[in-house]
Amino acid sequence: MELFPALEKRYTAERMSALEAQRLAHEITFGPIVFQVSRLMVKFGILQHLLDSKEGLTISEVAERCGLSRYAAQVLLESSLTAGTVLVDGDRFTASKAGWFLLNDPIAKVDMAFNHDVNYLGMFNLEEALLNGKPEGLKVFGNWHTIYEGLSQLPDEVQDSWFGFDHYYSDRSFREALEIVFADTTRRLLDVGGNTGRWALQCVAHNSEVKVTIMDLPQQLELMKRQTAGLEGAERIDGYATDLLDSAAKFPTDFDAIWMSQFLDCFSENEVISILTRAAASMATSTRLYIMETFWDRQRFESAAYCLTQISLYFTALANGNSKMYHSADMIRCVETAGLHVEKIHDGLGAGHTILVCRKA
Repeated sequence: MELFPALEKRYTAERMSALEAQRLAHEITFGPIVFQVSRLMVKFGILQHLLDSKEGLTISEVAERCGLSRYAAQVLLESSLTAGTVLVDGDRFTASKAGWFLLNDPIAKVDMAFNHDVNYLGMFNLEEALLNGKPEGLKVFGNWHTIYEGLSQLPDEVQDSWFGFDHYYSDRSFREALEIVFADTTRRLLDVGGNTGRWALQCVAHNSEVKVTIMDLPQQLELMKRQTAGLEGAERIDGYATDLLDSAAKFPTDFDAIWMSQFLDCFSENEVISILTRAAASMATSTRLYIMETFWDRQRFESAAYCLTQISLYFTALANGNSKMYHSADMIRCVETAGLHVEKIHDGLGAGHTILVCRKA
């Protein structure tokens, strides 16, 4: 297995002492509790008050400032102390470096909301999902085959966290991605799995001539139309309704570029090959296919690889039961099986994205 340097250093040799390994084992067993405690340390404002206080705060002072009982403040602080997000000196507590990141790292904020609102209850059914190959945890929200069918019907706070997560990871890569896609003449672009139209809007704002067709489920296209209505350039965005899981569903033709951003990770390898094979059939020799994904093996920082491999289990338990955040070698193999070849690879975009530029073999 090929890995970027920071990952290879971390994952190919044992680096923990026995005591450190034992500590990690206990952190894992109490992980769900630590997660909820840490979420409430943020929600109740405890970490913010600790960071704002130069001298630190006592349990009673935390309770008073946050409107909690002394008992509630005490159990949260003591749990956080042993988890490592706060420190204590005498009877005064302060936030640690980890506490600072928990409160201020935008990725940590997005991931925490996503895991609490979208994943937490459904993860109870992870075992069932792995054994059955179906998103068994999705039943906490509704009776759909995949989460994408029910996105528009999820509770508002769940929708907010889902889209907040999805948009954060994609939006930070858009500026650089636009330069790559429009480096060649692109007047007609097919946005596959275009969701709410955020990328399409970026495209029509970046290039005054391009026309974008979003290929997605009918209910997603309705959501897209509501999100883009009245916005500048929206008249150059249209929709092509299809179920991409239908192996007989053909791609429309005559596009300069086909764009798939954070899309193929929503499908199993066999489904990815089916989608790419149909995309290849619609392509001319000059058509370029751009696949933008956060491949876990191509991350500059190890913490990113950690997050991405955990996100894979969201797909298992809630999204569809059979997809994941891919290793780049697996995706390239799917590309080649579909009759395409990778012409160029762009790494390090935004929040760790990679773009594979593909053409017909």
